[in-house]
Amino acid sequence: MTMAEGQRFKVPSPLLPAWLRQEVPDMRQVGAMKELLRGCSLNTVCEQARCPNMGTCFKSGVATFMILGSTCTRACRFCAVLTGPGEKVDANEPEHVALAVRQLGLRYVVVTSVTRDDLEDQGAGQFALTIKAIRNLNPSIKIEVLTPDFSAKEELLKIVSDAKPEVFGHNIETVRRTSVGVRPQASYERSVKVLRCFRSLNRDVFIKSSLMVGLGERDEEVLEAMEELVHAGCQILTIGQYLAPSQNTRHWPVERYVSPETFEMFRQRGLEMGFKYVESAPLVRSSYIAEKGYQALQGFVNI
Repeated sequence: MTMAEGQRFKVPSPLLPAWLRQEVPDMRQVGAMKELLRGCSLNTVCEQARCPNMGTCFKSGVATFMILGSTCTRACRFCAVLTGPGEKVDANEPEHVALAVRQLGLRYVVVTSVTRDDLEDQGAGQFALTIKAIRNLNPSIKIEVLTPDFSAKEELLKIVSDAKPEVFGHNIETVRRTSVGVRPQASYERSVKVLRCFRSLNRDVFIKSSLMVGLGERDEEVLEAMEELVHAGCQILTIGQYLAPSQNTRHWPVERYVSPETFEMFRQRGLEMGFKYVESAPLVRSSYIAEKGYQALQGFVNI
């Protein structure tokens, strides 16, 4: 069976197309990584979001650290992270992340968080403190942050900007039409505004975003969203297949499985639009092999 661009076809769960299947990871290595993280009192988005690449990354000693607790104050329908009232912020968390980064011997680290609408600064200060703590223990490290929208408040984005990460990421997640249903407490327009605002605040930082496909969007809508991201100042883009965290009706169902050929089309079109780096494939996630995107932009004049 072939699929023209934009044509949908459904694959009965739990069957998946061959291009989405992976080998079972070495659970001893996964367990050792989890033990290290628990010993530092840390969460990872790898575990919380049930990332399909977790085994591969943990085997390589790579993880995306998730700060500000393990409970999100929003309830996006694509996400597996727990939702509810925000937890008490751990004042020692920045130091714990920095220590784990040193123990893992990382050269590049990604820090993300749950959304904390309950906090006065929505967690921006904890991001800044975490960046500072990592650099204090690991001066040569490169840091990428993947943040919530901070309600698109410039003063909160400036707190993160002043901490000077190498890459600032905020995910638009899906196209304009499906965004209302998939991210009911967020906003497509607000996410675009966040990227545009951060770009104006700090032109030395690379701007990154991510899209999932398979939520009911059309290919032309993906291309339209990509154009908007370029115009907002986004330079790095990742696109991957959406996989529902569960069969629970709370989670948005998978509407289609996008072929590798269509992902490659997105990649090529993205580069033609003006993105400096595009990672587009079924198992791509926003933080997966994140260093590769940063390294690809070395020598690029950020203007």
